[in-house]
Amino acid sequence: MSEIWLRTGEATVLAAEGQFTDAMPEVMIGDVRGPVGQAFASMAGQVAGHPRMFVIRDLNQQVRPATMMTTKMTVRSEAYVELLGGIVQAATGDAIVDCLSEGILPKNKANDLCMIIMIWLDPRCATDENLDRRDLYRTNYDATKLAISRAMKGEPTVEQLIANRKTISHYALEGVFD
Repeated sequence: MSEIWLRTGEATVLAAEGQFTDAMPEVMIGDVRGPVGQAFASMAGQVAGHPRMFVIRDLNQQVRPATMMTTKMTVRSEAYVELLGGIVQAATGDAIVDCLSEGILPKNKANDLCMIIMIWLDPRCATDENLDRRDLYRTNYDATKLAISRAMKGEPTVEQLIANRKTISHYALEGVFD
């Protein structure tokens, strides 16, 4: 496999009916000596409302490639932090390890690469008394694996984007154009 300097991927996995557990991670993958490594290192420390943390599967189980996760939403509650640093982080970590075991990420480069994952966690999850934690795990696990896979494969390709230009549009444009 050639050197990996900057690869990006994203995915959306929708929640089960009645849940706010949609997952929409955005991923950057690259060599620790390149632009992703520089961005990774510059993320050390905290920014108010946007925690940054290494992805770990459990105590003493930091994933490889080293991965920093942060939120797309401003964190406003302890309950949100508990979900982010608990179920979401665990699902993300498990997905990364499974990407290694399945060959999506190259095992022989696990210490030469790093990743940044920007996480979407709907703030309603923190206050939802009926939160389905299994669904929160499922959506984040599946979306993280898919985003990493897309990054490593360069998907969608330019050809796919051009072919789908007239048949796929952003959901927010529904009803905007006839």
